[in-house]
Amino acid sequence: MKMMEVRFHGRAGQGVVTAAALLAMAVGREGRYSKAFPVFGSEKRGPPVASFCRIDDKPIPLYEQIYEPDVVVVTDPTLLKSVPVEDGLKEGGMVLVNTHKPVETLGLKSKNVRAVDGTALAKQYLGRPIVNTIMVGALAAISGVVKLESLKWALGEIFKPDLAEKNYNAIQACYETCKK
Repeated sequence: MKMMEVRFHGRAGQGVVTAAALLAMAVGREGRYSKAFPVFGSEKRGPPVASFCRIDDKPIPLYEQIYEPDVVVVTDPTLLKSVPVEDGLKEGGMVLVNTHKPVETLGLKSKNVRAVDGTALAKQYLGRPIVNTIMVGALAAISGVVKLESLKWALGEIFKPDLAEKNYNAIQACYETCKK
């Protein structure tokens, strides 16, 4: 496998840092190398935030932001109007957006755009509209980058048992929806 670079876009407080860490931990569980890290602007809730995850079969020497991602995950669709989420996207790269809207209406240039209504799943399974883990589940289903079992393990490492189980149920529902 060649190195896969994923850039997450969301708003502060929505868990995009946790999403990148979850993906990195799950991939590491499968014996691959990964690095996850955020970039912050303001240290308050609401402003745009990005986090990054690199995945490879060999050690990763890079410690810099991802400027040319293979995948962009957008957890908050309002960012599509204010943040150039497609900047640097590699040719053939994918944009995965949390939205209930059809991809044709999003105004994105990429030919490979996928939409997942993570908010509806989050409200159903978590009781709140936090979609970070659900979008990692969607990424796993669409790309095959990581197995569900590894995500379940990583959730158990990050969250208390009750919250880990709720998040896993939401991820599993998203995974099955995306696989259809």
